[in-house]
Amino acid sequence: MKLKFLGAAKTVTGSNFFLTGVNTGLMVDFGMFQGKPEEVGLNTIKPDIDFGALSAVLLTHAHLDHCGRLPLLAQYGFKGPIFMTEATKALAELVLYDAAKIAKEAEAKSVLYTDEDVEVILKQVSLVEYDKRFDVGDFTVTFLDAGHILGSASIIVEERTTGKSVAFSGDLGNTPEPLLSPTEFVTKANMAVVESTYGDEVHGPREEMEDLAKIINKAETNKGTVLIPSFSIERAQELLFIFDQLKKDGRMDVKTPVFLDSPMAIRATMIFKDFPILYSKKLKDQVKTDDPFDFSGLMICDTMEKSKQIKNYDGVKVIVAGSGMMSGGRVIHHAVNYLGESNTQLVMVGYQAEGTLGREILDGNRRINIWGNWITINAEVLEIKTMSAHADQGQVLLWLKKIDGLEEVALIHGEELPRLVLSEKIHQDLPDVKVVLPVVNQEIDLKL
Repeated sequence: MKLKFLGAAKTVTGSNFFLTGVNTGLMVDFGMFQGKPEEVGLNTIKPDIDFGALSAVLLTHAHLDHCGRLPLLAQYGFKGPIFMTEATKALAELVLYDAAKIAKEAEAKSVLYTDEDVEVILKQVSLVEYDKRFDVGDFTVTFLDAGHILGSASIIVEERTTGKSVAFSGDLGNTPEPLLSPTEFVTKANMAVVESTYGDEVHGPREEMEDLAKIINKAETNKGTVLIPSFSIERAQELLFIFDQLKKDGRMDVKTPVFLDSPMAIRATMIFKDFPILYSKKLKDQVKTDDPFDFSGLMICDTMEKSKQIKNYDGVKVIVAGSGMMSGGRVIHHAVNYLGESNTQLVMVGYQAEGTLGREILDGNRRINIWGNWITINAEVLEIKTMSAHADQGQVLLWLKKIDGLEEVALIHGEELPRLVLSEKIHQDLPDVKVVLPVVNQEIDLKL
């Protein structure tokens, strides 16, 4: 077998890998590059692979950096199956049509694909269930629940002629977390291709409910604004769940308005409600008698007009808006309106990639440029790291230690420092395992 790293190699985004066997090949993910301009430019470059040998595509989950370039396969002439879970298909459809819409509204040069390309590629989707083995070309494939977002998967690919196997982690969840079932472990593989997003960090105790309660109580006291840039899938639903709990427990004023100002998050929440089978045990119990994503004071801003009206609400308010890294979306309008005010709290609840406005602010820049206007940030900037949907160093190491027969690990989806730190930690804890730090377009022979 050979494995070529076409993205998420010395970069966090652009997940894309090509595994070849004796006669056929599989592509795992085809995600969009985000963040730095030089990386975003890679989206327009056709992968240097033999598309004639491509039997199928396997998708780990529906985040844009894992599925965002799938419609380009229609332009490249690929007509084979694209395997994913049912929940991933529902979310990927939402994400891809939204990406096509955003590109259409932007400059013509940024249009990667159209609605028609999305429609074509969705017809090639083949649904799979967790823990059900199936054959594709030279390989046998198994999807396991990664516990990252709804429908997310780790994928084991075994070459039938040799019996050798590679496990692709996808994005591993920050288990245990309130909404989803726990991450499922891979028990046997010769090689693991694993994320290293938080390879140099250990998440603290999961106290995000207490943290948000303090933040909101402060806003309720000083009549301030809590502005939360949020990813539309998973993070927005987790925030709604937390606000629901806080209001039920009396730790948040039942009258405090929460504006969900993200059309994609609104639609993703409806999709989330369609898959209770994937919920955590606690959430499964709650949905029997109550909607955990709805509560008194929730304002759904499904139109631009409703979004514009938010600034007319005086007093305390919580605004949850996309995008999660402040790289676009309605949160930018709110940033212009509120970041200059000292009674605003800007709360980061997810990963901020290099090159994004969110990262710039988190790194301490207090004078930012939005649409040619310089804004001085007087708001309090806060970060809640425990809400990350990604595994930390300890969780990744535990995932690796559960794999019997592991000989080699490739670290992907990480900036260079987290990768190096995690690599050293693996050397210490698993001294017999070889560690590879791939770069984009590097191909390795899997002499397993």
